Amino acid sequence: MAQIQASIEINAPLDKVWNVVSDLDSEPRFWKGTKEVQNISKDGNTVTREVTIAFKDSKCMQTVTIQPKEKIHAQFTKGIIDGTKTILLVPQGEKTKLEAVWDIKLTGMMGMFTGMVRKHIQSGTEQALQSIKEEAER
Repeated sequence: MAQIQASIEINAPLDKVWNVVSDLDSEPRFWKGTKEVQNISKDGNTVTREVTIAFKDSKCMQTVTIQPKEKIHAQFTKGIIDGTKTILLVPQGEKTKLEAVWDIKLTGMMGMFTGMVRKHIQSGTEQALQSIKEEAER
């Protein structure tokens, strides 16, 4: 498994940052590795969705669990990626720390490329956090 972590301090209160990251449909705007998101079902704070990722336009299934104003946990359930991506929000007075933690591997024969893909995901995650910061600080 490849573990990837990145965090950023945002000069905006928790509510404002939460409004940006909890809009699951806008994920492709910030996460360049996510090309398209299609929500399939919603049950309370759990969303089942199909995500098209930039890596070979692969489709992955995710179960996303939302803990309001705390975290968003995406479990990859089917497709080329196996593992999780968690977005954590930590209030710090008038600021908010936003953290992304991946624990993933590529499935099947693609598993041997996990290390190579890790660098792309790290870079994409840092870019996404910066884009979210810019949006929340407007």
